This record gives sequence, structure tokens and C-alpha cells, in this order.
Amino acid sequence: MIAGIAAGRLLRHRRLRYLGNITNMLIWVLLFLLGVEVGGDERIVNGIATLGVEAVGVAIAGVAGSTALASGLWLWSKKRKEGRRDER
Repeated sequence: MIAGIAAGRLLRHRRLRYLGNITNMLIWVLLFLLGVEVGGDERIVNGIATLGVEAVGVAIAGVAGSTALASGLWLWSKKRKEGRRDER
């Protein structure tokens, strides 16, 4: 990671158009290897139904929490903006 940061600093003024394609390819390779690893572990394969239910629960909670906090932040910033208009 430190080497990547150093390379980024050194190459920051260059236009690296191919970098996005390389990044996407590497992500696909990592996802494939993760799938191979998960598929090779019998405990995970046997418990996939339980893991799926837990994953759905975590996803729903994450979306609900993010939505609630984003809505609250939006309302707070809207009220604050209106308060500044009244002061003028």
C-alpha cells in the first residue's frame, strides 16, 4: 500500500488512461479467487443459507441506517440554511 501511495505521488501529473481497466481486471481476479476459496470451504458452503439470511439482515439495516442519517442530515442542513436567510 505504501508503494502504491508513493507511485501515485510520483505519477500524479501523468494521465494514466489504462489504469481504470487494470483496476477492474484485478478486482475481478480477486473476486474470482475469493469465490474459489469460499467454494472450497465445506463449512461455508454448508452454512450458506444461514449466511444469506444474516447478509440480507445486515444489508437492510445498513440501507435503513444510511437512509435515516442522510435524511436527518439533509433536513438539518435545510433548516440551518433557512435560518441563515432569516438573519439577513
